[in-house]
Amino acid sequence: MPRLLMLDQRDDLTTAHVQLVAQALGRSERSVWRWIAEARATGRLAAAPQERYIITSEIRQLLAQYKGNASAVHRELKQQALNDPQLPAAPSLATLHRALRRDLTPGERAGLARGEGARRAFDVFGSRPVKHRNAAWEGDHKCVPVQVQIEGELARPWVTWFIDCARKVIMGVAVTPHAPSRDAVLAALRMSLDRAEPFGPAGGVPDLIRVDRGKDFLSVTVISALGALAVPVIDLPAYTPHLKGTVEALNNAVEKMLFASMPRYVYQQRLTGGRTADPDEPALTFEAFVELLLEWVRWWNNEHKPKALGGRTPMEAWRADPTPLHDVPAGQLALFGLEDDGITRVVTTRGVQVGNRFYIDPWMVGQGGTRVAVRRLPHHDTSIEIFGLDGTHLCSAVLAEAASKEQVRAVRNARTARARQLRADFKAAARLRREKFKASTTPAPPQRLGALTEAEAEAELCGSDTTDLRRADPDYIPHRPVPEGWASPVQPTIELPEDNPEKNA
Repeated sequence: MPRLLMLDQRDDLTTAHVQLVAQALGRSERSVWRWIAEARATGRLAAAPQERYIITSEIRQLLAQYKGNASAVHRELKQQALNDPQLPAAPSLATLHRALRRDLTPGERAGLARGEGARRAFDVFGSRPVKHRNAAWEGDHKCVPVQVQIEGELARPWVTWFIDCARKVIMGVAVTPHAPSRDAVLAALRMSLDRAEPFGPAGGVPDLIRVDRGKDFLSVTVISALGALAVPVIDLPAYTPHLKGTVEALNNAVEKMLFASMPRYVYQQRLTGGRTADPDEPALTFEAFVELLLEWVRWWNNEHKPKALGGRTPMEAWRADPTPLHDVPAGQLALFGLEDDGITRVVTTRGVQVGNRFYIDPWMVGQGGTRVAVRRLPHHDTSIEIFGLDGTHLCSAVLAEAASKEQVRAVRNARTARARQLRADFKAAARLRREKFKASTTPAPPQRLGALTEAEAEAELCGSDTTDLRRADPDYIPHRPVPEGWASPVQPTIELPEDNPEKNA
């Protein structure tokens, strides 16, 4: 319009100019002449602003309240206009839909309807540049959505693993039948650092490891063990899976490729009523599950060809990378991740005492009185490592009296039975505290239900004997009558003086 208005002011504007502009803008010649007329009259070169319905903060709050339902928001606006005549009239539903599409992004609309997870699906995330092997590892815990058989009970195991970000090689795996702790992290790390089978030749020391604020990954033991190898642990913000996308993609892949095909998969399709097609489906044993998982890891490393590797398997891409590796010595790797409580102990005739346990080793023969330091894996009480005060590794001691599986199971069952009995006692006591009274129709004192009569109380007291004591205390032995012929102690007679008033009395 500035160009056309300038030509008009110089009397150089022609129909050819108007037709050229109309053709370039895809508008009619009549529309362009109308724009020129408005510019001559008002001096405005841009289109006149049009009043439109704007999405306010109140509308956003209503959208959040009704989970993104525009029709429900429209009904609420109409009701508010009816209740308060001073409010502006509610827009039509079509106008509201247009305003929502214009003023809110698809991510905002999804977030108001389904939450933050849905909003993130519309975000744009960059990718880190691909570097060399061992440039960065990512580690994570994965709760397996499969119920497996563990000592007669169904439970969901956990997988702890590390993956190389550049070559997509799974470096090490540790499986626990319960929620993992730092010992699972250390076990997976030791397997990742080792270049021997079953995950070799991949391994070595990485430049850094990324985790997402897991307390097990950030424990003092793990940080110290990696710090001794000069490996920093990058603590990512919580709830930011996109910052460690390699291991998150691995978690999704193993669930779709392996876990979904296993029996007792918790997210399998449901029938009417929420039942599965085979509710009595036999579960895998823990050993069988671990075997299948390790076989899948071997397939991933040696046969699977991710798109990012250009038709190569992760292990082929690893071998083709010329980046030099730094290996951990076997002796240092064997002692990787051991905890030291800082207490100096003495070798005794029963071995080395840790807590209430004694550990022995042939090295301790003749070493009585020697002061040593003890290191061990977290939560592993069957063996410890003995070191001299100068740091020299002396031996690996084992528990002197290790309980068998049957004994451990019996103790665990006894503890469970005691806990159940105590819980039953608490419930019974709670029932006793709930006293009940008879319903009253006249002004009289309340009367308890189930009160004992005098005859019932006397009968119960007469019927009680020592059998109740035996039941309460199995070790109780009642006194028996004194056999005939036994000498009974005689009360000695005390002679009182003549002037004793008691004797005179």
